[in-house]
Amino acid sequence: MIPALESVQTIMVRLPNWVGDIVMASPVYDALRLNFPQATIVACVRPYARGIVEHGPWFDQIIDCDDKSFAGLRRVVSQVRALKPDMALLLPNSTHSFVTAKLAGVSQVYGYRRNLRKYFLSGGPEPQRDGKQYRPIPMQDYYLELCRHLQLHLPNKPECRLYTDQALDDAGCKRLASYGISPQDRLIGLNPGASFGASKCWPATHFARLAEMLQNEMGAKVMLFVGPGEEQIAEAIVSESQVKLINTGPDRIDLAELKPLIKRCNALVTNDTGPRHYAVALGVPTVVLMGPTNPLYTAINLEGTSVIRLDIPCSPCHKKICPTDHQCMTEIKPQQVFDELNALLRNTTAHETGSLSQTVA
Repeated sequence: MIPALESVQTIMVRLPNWVGDIVMASPVYDALRLNFPQATIVACVRPYARGIVEHGPWFDQIIDCDDKSFAGLRRVVSQVRALKPDMALLLPNSTHSFVTAKLAGVSQVYGYRRNLRKYFLSGGPEPQRDGKQYRPIPMQDYYLELCRHLQLHLPNKPECRLYTDQALDDAGCKRLASYGISPQDRLIGLNPGASFGASKCWPATHFARLAEMLQNEMGAKVMLFVGPGEEQIAEAIVSESQVKLINTGPDRIDLAELKPLIKRCNALVTNDTGPRHYAVALGVPTVVLMGPTNPLYTAINLEGTSVIRLDIPCSPCHKKICPTDHQCMTEIKPQQVFDELNALLRNTTAHETGSLSQTVA
């Protein structure tokens, strides 16, 4: 590691804001714990997302980073200042994240040299570029480049991880039992929403047809994973489908309980959004339906993943709402997805039904 870090005792890590990015940054958490085994490592994360990381072996404390308002900023700054971090590592690219760390009195602040903050950071890499444009690389590698810049030892095989504990597993088992799911059932999860925007979403009618195939031809039970604001999408799928679906929407499953539920699935079919990365981290075979986003940002750890993406001239556009006919998603047909899922399950080591492994006490 660089000499400035050799005496570090307390580290504050500002986690990303998006669910998938938090998961894809987990090799960084591994690297920090590997290089600073005796240090106090504190995560600063949006309140809604703390359940993603709170059962892992990485952090000694988690601070809710609700710093968008002045009052919230004061609370976060006060909490961080009380811990007296020697160092902060910023995973978001925002200048705002830098200001929060500096107001808390952190002397060494590292992150990517982007935006206004690049003039004030203690150190950090420049983003890779192709001319004037930032080069798209897998986000896992993007975050790990911060560790390489700090000359930290990296795990032998960096990969995304998520953890549960016994209490969370028990809660997951209880929830599954309430849905009538037994350990012997084949369970396929469908994730039809995307907090990014409607452009990432496969049509509800297509999900409904796929659910019918999964139940009628594969004998599977089908569970809909529903995030905040996605209730109407799930209800549309339920009303369109001719088979019985398990709709988790009314139960408002949080991001902590989502882990044991996805871990129980034999496979997941999902838009390119957060639960996709849950499945990868938990070893669940996954079919990803990708339209407006660039696949290079997630082109890593794909051994158990099949990405379906059409070669459309306007994709990737990264627009939240499609301004034309949404062809990049509507032209992916249910039969194609069903066939891809069948092939994936044949070629992937079977995900053990009912397994709730990778648990941290």
